[in-house]
Amino acid sequence: MNEPQYHSLPDELSVLVSQHWQHFVESGHRIPDGLLADLPRVWAGSDYAAAQFQRDPGLGEWLLASDLSRALAAPSLKEEIRTLLAQCDSEDDLKRVLRRLRHRHMVRIIWRDLARIGDYHSAVADLSLLADTLIDEALDVLYGWACERSGTPLDPDGNPVRLVILAMGKLGAHELNLSSDIDLIFAYEHEGEIEGERRALTHHQFFVRLGQQLIKALDQTTADGFVFRVDMRLRPWGKSGVLAIGFDAMEGYYETQGREWERYALIKMRPMAGDLQAGGRLIKRLNPFVYRRYIDYGAFQSLREMKSLIEREVNRKGMQADVKLGAGGIREVEFIVQAFQLIRGGQLPALREPNLIKVLPQLVELELLPEDVADELTEAYLFLRDVEHRLQAVADKQTQRLPDDELGWQRLTFAMGFSARAAFERKLRRYRESVRHHFSQVIADPEQETDAAQGADQELLDLWLGELDDDAAVAQLSAIGVQDADTVYAKLDVFRNSRSVENMQTISRERLDRLMPLMLEALGYQGHGETTAMRLIAFVEAVLRRSAYIALLVENPSALTQLVKLSGASPWIAERLTRHPVLLDELLDVRTLYSPPERAELDDELRQQLLRVAEDDLEQQMEVLRNFKQAHLLRVAASEVTEVLPLMKVSDYLTWLAESVLNQVVMLAWEPMVERHGRPSRDDGQPCSPDFVVVGYGKLGGIELGHNSDLDLVFLHDAASGGMTDGEKSVSNEQFYARLGQRIVHIIGTRTMSGQLYEVDTRLRPSGSAGLLVSSMDAFEKYQRNDAWTWEHQALVRARVVAGCSRARTRFNDIRHQVLCDSRPQDKLREEVLAMRTKMVDHLADKSPDTFHLKQDPGGIVDIEFMVQYGVLRWASSHGELTRFTDNVRLLETLAALDIMSAQDAGLLREAYLAYRSAAHRASLRKEKSIVDDTQFRDLREGVRAIWKHWFDL
Repeated sequence: MNEPQYHSLPDELSVLVSQHWQHFVESGHRIPDGLLADLPRVWAGSDYAAAQFQRDPGLGEWLLASDLSRALAAPSLKEEIRTLLAQCDSEDDLKRVLRRLRHRHMVRIIWRDLARIGDYHSAVADLSLLADTLIDEALDVLYGWACERSGTPLDPDGNPVRLVILAMGKLGAHELNLSSDIDLIFAYEHEGEIEGERRALTHHQFFVRLGQQLIKALDQTTADGFVFRVDMRLRPWGKSGVLAIGFDAMEGYYETQGREWERYALIKMRPMAGDLQAGGRLIKRLNPFVYRRYIDYGAFQSLREMKSLIEREVNRKGMQADVKLGAGGIREVEFIVQAFQLIRGGQLPALREPNLIKVLPQLVELELLPEDVADELTEAYLFLRDVEHRLQAVADKQTQRLPDDELGWQRLTFAMGFSARAAFERKLRRYRESVRHHFSQVIADPEQETDAAQGADQELLDLWLGELDDDAAVAQLSAIGVQDADTVYAKLDVFRNSRSVENMQTISRERLDRLMPLMLEALGYQGHGETTAMRLIAFVEAVLRRSAYIALLVENPSALTQLVKLSGASPWIAERLTRHPVLLDELLDVRTLYSPPERAELDDELRQQLLRVAEDDLEQQMEVLRNFKQAHLLRVAASEVTEVLPLMKVSDYLTWLAESVLNQVVMLAWEPMVERHGRPSRDDGQPCSPDFVVVGYGKLGGIELGHNSDLDLVFLHDAASGGMTDGEKSVSNEQFYARLGQRIVHIIGTRTMSGQLYEVDTRLRPSGSAGLLVSSMDAFEKYQRNDAWTWEHQALVRARVVAGCSRARTRFNDIRHQVLCDSRPQDKLREEVLAMRTKMVDHLADKSPDTFHLKQDPGGIVDIEFMVQYGVLRWASSHGELTRFTDNVRLLETLAALDIMSAQDAGLLREAYLAYRSAAHRASLRKEKSIVDDTQFRDLREGVRAIWKHWFDL
């Protein structure tokens, strides 16, 4: 047998490998020549590997035959383990075979790692696959034996109930290290009793016994060692909890008693053995506990507290040299990633991934971490995990502690590929400093300020807690700039002593006590008083039972500043935030809050958000649409009240928002319909794609949406009359599009937890409420030419396609143009327009002589709209360009350009129209009606009425 060339190793390592080789030769075993080249490097890094060669005479031949160039393959590994376990007749046989398999594969994984055949990714993947397969196959054997002894547990349908083994921690994330404990939880789906037992055996008793047998098979140290050290302390109730728990009991525990650190632990939970399908169902049931529907900034404080406990333990035990728990160690990288998972995972399913390395690129894609930071964290994490593996490979012991002797350092330096210890330590220190820096940036406490600031905070905290007498409290509020200080303090006192505050849970109350001094300080700094204070108290009261929102404001002082500012500026915004506190997320970045995106960006943002939702999850898709709309409504309102955007831009933006939403709604409604029924067909026999449009009327069609506008919609299709869809469950084209329209109205109009997308009014369709919900283009054209009233043609002036395909859009535009360009008897048109306006004034105008209704009163918005519509209907037959636009401002400009209306009159009407709409927008944000004092806009009103009389020859 040839001797390996180990003399080129560093001196102390050469001596070490020489000793291992001598002991191996004395054992009388042989090693294939094909392993000799890498043997010195492997044995220099692992006494455990060298010892296994001395104990197992067939290890060398098995290792060479296993093809070290390849990672483990699940099918062949399962076959190997299943074949050997099938020969076991007793638990002792099972233990012996499991341990032998574990030792051989551990040596193989260490060999590939230290010989640089594999890398970190292949090492943790092989270790995790080995654990999964050994445990699953061992469980299968033990379950079979248990059923033979006691009978088989059955569900209500008579199907066998199997144990579900949930992997936690590193194994749950497919990141198992070389000598790690495995954290497991045992669960089962159905309770019941096993028939045939002389004494009834419950499912619970059956699975507890099975779990005990499995732990013994894996964890018990025998002459052959152990398979895995098993830790069950992460189960519900920890050490005092039952060993195996039913799904219902487990869900109930997390709903009522689950603690913050358990949310952190459950991020990495996955079913890894037993009934994997049942395990998947359990994960779905537990997800609401782990991933909150709202943005959960409370996770930051929880992680800080956990890190603080760990640091105290590290300092107490002198563990600063620990590459996992020490400063800048592995755990800090995990904390950074899991903070984002806990906070955002409820809204972003892409973050519900146990594997850290897979999550980091998602954080970049979702713009939660800069790319360079994610790259630094990835590089540091891989380096630290490699160090961890090299430390554990030495003796197959669970350690993350750096060496405390020269041989240990020389061994680690060599295993990590460095020629000198100093170079290795420099790189290690750089990585740990980088991790520590990023950890501090992400998890840092925003309240750690100067002593003076902390002193001021303490005075406001005493005020909030009622520890100052009334006069001192009022004086303190006045001193920091709060207006109406006595009234504000009285309201604050009532709130503090309210039952809802007194009944808060401890953690939630602690968060509230941190927030209120900060909120009072912001209230004073911005010079607000009673009105804003009441709006803020209403907001806080609404989120008392969802204190993660309180934590968000504590963690993000800038968001708190914006909350106070916008609540003071607009009751509409304050109420919107109170009803939908998830919108607080929009306050985190002032750059985006006051810079609404362009139309293309809106479309892309919504499309990206919907891509993160399962295609068949309509409920979640509807939530995404509503949250998207609410967020952008807030942005545009904030931009308007702070005068960042002018009125025309506000209307443009609100209209774009509705169009983006409607286009996605059409696709969400269309695709499941096509999947179920196939595609309708056109007259030429080609399938529709989709040959359907949503036509916006009124403010939507006129690009003049307001903050609370509903949507006037008409649905049209251009499919063949009498045709059928081409799917297995074929229906008529008419029936298909009728259902499509119903589905669209359902998606838009249904009230969910996040409210309603829009109020939808479809009464402007042909024949109104008595007509079909969706009409064909032919029927629409026929109705417009033969049956439509003049007021319906007036409405058509402001109609335009807002969603759907370009082919059907072109057809609608042609029909609209032709209808509007029809020649009309002038006198009849004039009489019908005036009659409709008189009817509206009688029913809708404000009757008070001291006020002016901006929209309905004579001289108001509707007068201007009617003049424009009359102008289009009267002159479009000779000036087709009047059908080009649908908004009143550009139509007025067109009428002036054609010399149909004087430039002076058009200018006055435009000025009045924009002034009225701007005032109506502001009233809406103040939650007031569009009614102003009679003295306002008097000159403009008189000018509008004068033009009205001239326009209609009155």
